[in-house]
Amino acid sequence: MSNPAAGPAAMIRIDEIWLATEPLDMRAGPDTALARVVKVFGVARPHCAYLFTNKRCNRIKVLIHDGLGIWLCARRLHQGKFCWAERWRGDCLSLSPEQLTALVQGLPWQRMGPEGAITLI
Repeated sequence: MSNPAAGPAAMIRIDEIWLATEPLDMRAGPDTALARVVKVFGVARPHCAYLFTNKRCNRIKVLIHDGLGIWLCARRLHQGKFCWAERWRGDCLSLSPEQLTALVQGLPWQRMGPEGAITLI
Protein backbone atom coordinates (compact mmCIF):
# COMPACT_ATOMS: atom_id res chain seq x y z
CA MET A 1 0.00 0.00 0.00
CA SER A 2 2.11 2.86 -1.32
CA ASN A 3 1.03 6.45 -0.91
CA PRO A 4 2.97 9.22 -2.65
CA ALA A 5 1.48 11.88 -0.33
CA ALA A 6 2.88 10.22 2.77
CA GLY A 7 6.29 9.08 3.92
CA PRO A 8 7.07 5.50 4.96
CA ALA A 9 6.04 6.10 8.58
CA ALA A 10 2.85 8.06 7.82
CA MET A 11 -0.06 7.66 10.22
CA ILE A 12 -2.71 8.89 7.82
CA ARG A 13 -3.26 7.65 4.26
CA ILE A 14 -4.17 10.41 1.82
CA ASP A 15 -5.24 9.41 -1.67
CA GLU A 16 -6.72 12.70 -2.86
CA ILE A 17 -6.01 16.33 -1.97
CA TRP A 18 -8.68 18.99 -2.53
CA LEU A 19 -8.34 22.75 -2.21
CA ALA A 20 -11.34 25.02 -1.57
CA THR A 21 -11.17 28.45 -3.20
CA GLU A 22 -13.47 30.23 -0.70
CA PRO A 23 -11.92 31.32 2.63
CA LEU A 24 -12.77 29.65 5.93
CA ASP A 25 -12.91 31.37 9.33
CA MET A 26 -9.84 30.00 11.11
CA ARG A 27 -11.77 29.86 14.39
CA ALA A 28 -13.71 26.95 12.86
CA GLY A 29 -13.42 23.70 14.76
CA PRO A 30 -13.72 20.16 13.40
CA ASP A 31 -17.53 20.18 13.11
CA THR A 32 -17.67 23.53 11.31
CA ALA A 33 -14.82 22.53 8.99
CA LEU A 34 -16.54 19.21 8.26
CA ALA A 35 -19.80 21.04 7.48
CA ARG A 36 -17.89 23.28 5.05
CA VAL A 37 -16.30 20.24 3.37
CA VAL A 38 -19.75 18.70 2.84
CA LYS A 39 -21.10 22.02 1.52
CA VAL A 40 -18.22 22.66 -0.91
CA PHE A 41 -17.28 19.12 -1.94
CA GLY A 42 -20.62 17.35 -1.45
CA VAL A 43 -19.17 14.66 0.82
CA ALA A 44 -16.15 13.99 3.04
CA ARG A 45 -14.62 10.88 1.48
CA PRO A 46 -12.24 8.56 3.33
CA HIS A 47 -8.52 9.10 2.71
CA CYS A 48 -9.03 12.60 1.34
CA ALA A 49 -7.53 15.89 2.55
CA TYR A 50 -9.51 19.13 2.20
CA LEU A 51 -7.61 22.43 2.41
CA PHE A 52 -8.96 25.87 3.32
CA THR A 53 -7.34 29.26 3.87
CA ASN A 54 -8.39 32.45 5.60
CA LYS A 55 -9.05 35.73 3.73
CA ARG A 56 -5.47 36.97 4.23
CA CYS A 57 -4.02 33.63 3.00
CA ASN A 58 -1.55 33.44 5.88
CA ARG A 59 -3.22 30.46 7.57
CA ILE A 60 -4.50 27.14 6.31
CA LYS A 61 -6.60 24.37 7.81
CA VAL A 62 -6.63 20.83 6.51
CA LEU A 63 -9.44 18.42 7.29
CA ILE A 64 -8.58 14.75 6.68
CA HIS A 65 -11.03 11.85 6.83
CA ASP A 66 -8.92 8.78 7.67
CA GLY A 67 -11.73 6.26 7.28
CA LEU A 68 -12.51 6.17 11.02
CA GLY A 69 -12.74 9.83 12.01
CA ILE A 70 -11.49 13.25 11.06
CA TRP A 71 -8.26 15.15 11.70
CA LEU A 72 -8.09 18.94 11.64
CA CYS A 73 -4.65 20.48 11.20
CA ALA A 74 -3.59 24.12 10.99
CA ARG A 75 -0.54 25.96 9.69
CA ARG A 76 0.33 29.64 9.90
CA LEU A 77 2.95 31.64 8.06
CA HIS A 78 4.56 34.38 10.12
CA GLN A 79 5.66 36.18 6.95
CA GLY A 80 4.17 36.14 3.47
CA LYS A 81 1.09 34.37 2.14
CA PHE A 82 0.11 30.96 0.88
CA CYS A 83 -0.36 30.87 -2.90
CA TRP A 84 -4.05 30.07 -3.26
CA ALA A 85 -6.36 29.29 -6.16
CA GLU A 86 -8.47 32.03 -7.65
CA ARG A 87 -12.25 31.84 -7.27
CA TRP A 88 -12.73 31.90 -11.04
CA ARG A 89 -11.24 28.39 -11.26
CA GLY A 90 -14.27 26.95 -9.45
CA ASP A 91 -15.22 26.09 -5.89
CA CYS A 92 -12.47 23.49 -5.50
CA LEU A 93 -9.39 22.02 -7.19
CA SER A 94 -7.54 18.74 -6.94
CA LEU A 95 -3.83 18.91 -6.02
CA SER A 96 -0.99 16.46 -6.49
CA PRO A 97 1.27 15.53 -3.55
CA GLU A 98 4.02 17.70 -5.09
CA GLN A 99 1.65 20.67 -5.30
CA LEU A 100 0.60 20.15 -1.66
CA THR A 101 4.25 20.17 -0.55
CA ALA A 102 4.85 23.43 -2.43
CA LEU A 103 1.64 24.99 -1.07
CA VAL A 104 2.36 24.33 2.61
CA GLN A 105 5.86 25.76 2.14
CA GLY A 106 4.37 28.98 0.72
CA LEU A 107 5.64 28.29 -2.82
CA PRO A 108 3.70 28.77 -6.09
CA TRP A 109 2.18 25.28 -6.29
CA GLN A 110 0.26 26.14 -9.50
CA ARG A 111 3.54 25.85 -11.41
CA MET A 112 4.33 22.34 -10.21
CA GLY A 113 3.44 19.26 -12.22
CA PRO A 114 4.13 15.55 -11.76
CA GLU A 115 7.63 14.81 -10.45
CA GLY A 116 8.20 18.51 -9.69
CA ALA A 117 8.24 19.56 -13.35
CA ILE A 118 7.46 23.23 -13.97
CA THR A 119 4.40 23.38 -16.20
CA LEU A 120 3.35 27.05 -16.07
CA ILE A 121 5.37 30.25 -16.24
